[in-house]
Amino acid sequence: MLVLLPPSEGKADSGRGAPLKPESLSLPGLAPARAAVLDELVELCTADESKAAEVLGLSAGLRGELVKNVALRTAGARPAGEIYTGVLYDALGLATLDTSAKRRAKASLLVFSGLWGAVRVGDRIPSYRCSMGVKLPGLGLLAAHWREPMEAALPEAAGGGLVLDLRSSAYTAAWKPRGELAGRTATVRVLHAQIDPATGVEKRSVVSHFNKATKGRIVRDLLTAGAKPKAPGQLVEVLRELGYTVEAEAPARKDRPWSLDVVVSRIH
Repeated sequence: MLVLLPPSEGKADSGRGAPLKPESLSLPGLAPARAAVLDELVELCTADESKAAEVLGLSAGLRGELVKNVALRTAGARPAGEIYTGVLYDALGLATLDTSAKRRAKASLLVFSGLWGAVRVGDRIPSYRCSMGVKLPGLGLLAAHWREPMEAALPEAAGGGLVLDLRSSAYTAAWKPRGELAGRTATVRVLHAQIDPATGVEKRSVVSHFNKATKGRIVRDLLTAGAKPKAPGQLVEVLRELGYTVEAEAPARKDRPWSLDVVVSRIH
């Protein structure tokens, strides 16, 4: 099983470890595209702070983030699973997984990134600021920059197993599974179910913050259980066994991904 995750907007500090070794990152087929983004991002943030802040969409209060990009080649690097923070990663709690679950996480979790394309949680990277929606002056929109190299690298990473796609829309723009691989892919939407006290009728709404938390808990539970679903239908069964309320139907065509609704009555 390959699990596709979005990165977090906020990130932990790089720390004082050894600096980035680009050649050590997973998915080596992405190396040329990574080098191009890295070179332009460092140059942009070093040469013109005001322009860099505009390109990256940073407010005045966040301009300090540019320092991270200037130091990308020399800053300490840490496992990506320690760099990415936020609601989803807090709920996932990589650091508190047992040894077996941590090993499964390193093998199955892939985090998408505007700078790196995609990395595994064990890959050592520095802290940075660069979302997939950024349009760099020389390279253009990063989602478009990554599409071609992703077309070769991601199917190889997925192999013949299930793909659980938990990315946000900004990151799905960089790569979408096609053909037979799409038929082995499942996406998840989290719905909050509430009873309207006036009518007694159940109403459902899409949540944002708690959507991320629920997805983090789903991944944690799958890793802890050692679950190995090989197809979306099996994933539905596993999630139900783990106590989730899941609604899903097989798509009409075999080259289309499954859409799973996870229904929660409490959001936390």
